[in-house]
Amino acid sequence: MDDSKMGGGKVKKPGKRGRKPAKIDLKAKLERSRQSARECRARKKLRYQYLEELVSSRERAICALREELEMYKQWCMAMDQGKIPSEIKALLTGEEQNKSQQNSTRHSKPGKPDANGNSW
Repeated sequence: MDDSKMGGGKVKKPGKRGRKPAKIDLKAKLERSRQSARECRARKKLRYQYLEELVSSRERAICALREELEMYKQWCMAMDQGKIPSEIKALLTGEEQNKSQQNSTRHSKPGKPDANGNSW
């Protein structure tokens, strides 16, 4: 009796099933792999450039905000000493002038529509 039949296992045929890759297929596969790797590196380089630009712009924004914060701290310290910084005075007088101009234009001719067709 045959040993392979007694064990109940399948008998394996020598060699592999399916299509055997030819040399040209192997070369084409290697070239596709190289091209894919080149493209991947290019994408990675672009991604890192984008991220570096993003970090740089955020760092600039942080510096600008720190400067603004320092300015506000200086204003607060001056006001604690009883001094009103000239910048705040300018802001306040500018707002008061804007409010008075808006009020005068709104109440100049009541009931008559403006250029947009709105009547105040």
